[in-house]
Amino acid sequence: MNPSIAIGMIGYKFMGKAHSNAYRQINQFFDLPLRTRLKTIAGRDGPKTQKMAERWGWEESTTDWRRVIDDPAIRIVDICSPNNTHYEIALAALAAGKIVACEKPLAMNVAQAREMAAAARAAGNINTVWFNYRRVPAIAFARQLIDEGRIGRVFHFRALYLQDWTLDPSVPLIWRLDKEVAGSGVTGDLHSHLVDLSNYLAGEITSVSGVSRIFVPERDLPDGGKAHVEIEDASIFLAQYAGGAIGHFEATRFANGRKNGNTFEINGEHGSLYFNLEDMSRLWYFDSREPKHIQGWREISVWEEVHPYMKHWWVPGCAIGYEHTFGNQAADLIQAVADDRPMKPDFDDGLRCQLVLDAVLKSCDSQRWVDVETMEG
Repeated sequence: MNPSIAIGMIGYKFMGKAHSNAYRQINQFFDLPLRTRLKTIAGRDGPKTQKMAERWGWEESTTDWRRVIDDPAIRIVDICSPNNTHYEIALAALAAGKIVACEKPLAMNVAQAREMAAAARAAGNINTVWFNYRRVPAIAFARQLIDEGRIGRVFHFRALYLQDWTLDPSVPLIWRLDKEVAGSGVTGDLHSHLVDLSNYLAGEITSVSGVSRIFVPERDLPDGGKAHVEIEDASIFLAQYAGGAIGHFEATRFANGRKNGNTFEINGEHGSLYFNLEDMSRLWYFDSREPKHIQGWREISVWEEVHPYMKHWWVPGCAIGYEHTFGNQAADLIQAVADDRPMKPDFDDGLRCQLVLDAVLKSCDSQRWVDVETMEG
């Protein structure tokens, strides 16, 4: 039997379930040199964290996240708690010599992200950010096609992330709507995914011009009373790229009828690519170098064994879903640990994303074009 690697997780709600499920699945589907051991899960609500541990197979639970950091048996610290906790926990875990996997966005702002990325570099340990959409097979396949030169030089990156779950004004001011906890609204929550995909597929963004809106200015607090909403319900920005491309990004939680409408289109000199997360087994590809009489958008079903990740799951035609993106990333993490090699995306990629997000927020405030800070500051 292969040796095990102990994992400690901080956070137990939506992402806690997604990550727990991934760690439980991967040894059944991937031929990995290490087995995952779900050692300790931490959360602020003791009874709920304990229930989570029992349901998902964690050996123990705690309300003190430092117990996870201090446990010498735990090698991987997985942070899937709210945004305002990432900075302190990640720095403590890195200082303790842990491998750190942090949910997105990496930090509340660029200042935090710079310090976290620098600490990760100094520690020299494997680190990663859970930009799980890079592990959608169709998106990984899009990267493959780009690397093969099939669309050539990129001219446009166009991305939307549309949801409607806060459109109802009776939705209370939960943590994702609270500036002190989330840092920003759709910019950190939804644009972070789009910007990371842009960094992955289209190149470096150098300047942005954005606009944002708060449509419901006041909401009920979960424990009673009311509070002003301070973070954006919707945000749109234009982008300019180092390579000469231009981009358009739109994120909102007020798109009536849209549940998780994450789409992008890339237009290049030789062709185009289009993807829709709500139809995630398909990638659309247009090749302008084909003869005119047979040109047209080609629908590619990304479920063959030759496609990224698919050989690990089911037979062709049996599609995988949202949960599997976390499994693919968790499997890549365990393999990277076994091989003692870097993992992507890492904290530097998290910083690279945060640099764009902060520029977007500044532009929305100033109503002007804002240059994106460099990685070096």
